[in-house]
Amino acid sequence: MILKTNKVGKTDVSVTPLSLGGSAFGNMGGEVSDTAVKDVIEHAWSAGIRYFDTAPHYGRGLSEQRMGAVLKHKPRDAFVLSSKVGRVLSPGVQVAEADGYINPLPNAVRYDYSADGVMESFETSCERIGTSRIDIVFAHDIGSYTHPDPQVAARHLDDLLGSGIGALRKLKQDGRIGAIGLGVNESQICIDVMQHEVLDVILLAGRLTLLDRQAEGGLLDACAKHGTSLVMAGIYNSGILATGPKPGAWFDYAPASQGILDRVAVLEQQAKAVGLTLAEAALQFALHHPAACTVMLGTGEADLLQRNLDTANMTLSDAAKAFVTT
Repeated sequence: MILKTNKVGKTDVSVTPLSLGGSAFGNMGGEVSDTAVKDVIEHAWSAGIRYFDTAPHYGRGLSEQRMGAVLKHKPRDAFVLSSKVGRVLSPGVQVAEADGYINPLPNAVRYDYSADGVMESFETSCERIGTSRIDIVFAHDIGSYTHPDPQVAARHLDDLLGSGIGALRKLKQDGRIGAIGLGVNESQICIDVMQHEVLDVILLAGRLTLLDRQAEGGLLDACAKHGTSLVMAGIYNSGILATGPKPGAWFDYAPASQGILDRVAVLEQQAKAVGLTLAEAALQFALHHPAACTVMLGTGEADLLQRNLDTANMTLSDAAKAFVTT
């Protein structure tokens, strides 16, 4: 049972050191049943996890809806909930697949990081989840990773800095948000935003892992300077740090290049030399990182969640600890 919590930035929000991400609950890459979603959330709850993350992007609202259906039976003050703004959903047509999610809800989506977009996204997320407040709200997927057209990326950043952040701060002032941050797959946009705004927290996916240390190039220093916490997500880099360098293994949401496969093969041998599997080393690296307020696990299977919990609770030898903290 997880008992301790870590403070998020300089806010009054505190999170358990392990958290549950909800991308799988939106049917990312394959369908997950309502029963399976309930089983995973309940399993996480029984293990002491009290921080749950979702987003409109995950199945065009499906993850939010499913997570809310389970968490509505829990005392609201007993857990921390986060979701995201930047994508605004509106009624649309049913499609078989969208953005890697199978059978998402019949919603259309548009990007809008302005105050109006932030407010619409926030309020409709609250409706889907069935809550009046969301403890942590992340501006989702802003930056060139998601918006490769420089003009588009610049417009979204201008919208966020121009009015979107102000709307989030007003929601925080009104007590409907406890912490404000970014939820992204890249480090530079975080540094760019932090030159203008102090963030409480950053949900960083795949850029501070056993394999990918992009965040060490300035972001960690910026976080330390401003007291910004990190939620470490994507710790297996889309799967390759869980599966190993087998043919077809995925890195960063696509099949891994030969260069990545070769690097992972070296890491796997180094982990083995200190008595760890590659997946164990990847999770322990995240858990031991001093910048992390929580490590986010994402799965639609209770058995896989338990495997991660077992790994999190394992005792490390001195050699293994030295490897994962290097």
